[in-house]
Amino acid sequence: MRDLQGSTAVVIGGSGGIGAATARLLAASGAAVTVTYHRNAEAAAALVASLPGEGHAALHAASEDSASLDALAGEVSARRGRCDLLVNSAGFTRAIPHADLDALDDAFLDAMWAANWRGPFAAVRAFRPLLAESEGLVVNVSSIAGLNGSGSNLAYAALKAATDSLTKSLARALAPAVRVMSVSPGVVDTGFVPGRGADANAKLAPGIPLRRVARPEDVAEAILACATLLTYSTGSVILVDGGRAL
Repeated sequence: MRDLQGSTAVVIGGSGGIGAATARLLAASGAAVTVTYHRNAEAAAALVASLPGEGHAALHAASEDSASLDALAGEVSARRGRCDLLVNSAGFTRAIPHADLDALDDAFLDAMWAANWRGPFAAVRAFRPLLAESEGLVVNVSSIAGLNGSGSNLAYAALKAATDSLTKSLARALAPAVRVMSVSPGVVDTGFVPGRGADANAKLAPGIPLRRVARPEDVAEAILACATLLTYSTGSVILVDGGRAL
């Protein structure tokens, strides 16, 4: 297995859940990791302080604000001079029954779009010069909701399908200089979906072929594999769902 010694990774939305687990694993593999946060500066700073190795940083960026992503890319360039891996793990959702169309008002839909699709695209656009110079990799954190139309709400499922389409389109557009991959979890043991805690996960686990929900580290390992093992893959969607999509 290749390690990431000497490389620079940027994890958008890296202060909690999947992003934090990814930052820890990338740092343990030798990367200098920049973790972004939107509101929780303390959590991001604590995470960075705990990472092994050197060159880590916690920087502010709002995925809904393209200007802040441009500024982030400029700061990473000034500090590190390169970006080898960009992980798009920021986003939000809310549990809404799929039949409740009225709950998906325009303000909610616009906010979902800005955070969960436009933000990742804008991050790739901002970091493209650095990624191309390093022959780097983008990993978009998607969801099996994009494959089967399930998930926390109808809009979230549609946006994750759009994320996978974005991954494929960018893989073509940016090749051969930059590879682009999607990693698609099923149910993950985080607080990403408000109101869904350990009890809800325990009820879901028996219906998953591998009989457990994913740990954030399961998703982080798939992201690391994209960077270190699957080096002839681009535009692919890697499922990390324990078979839930079957």
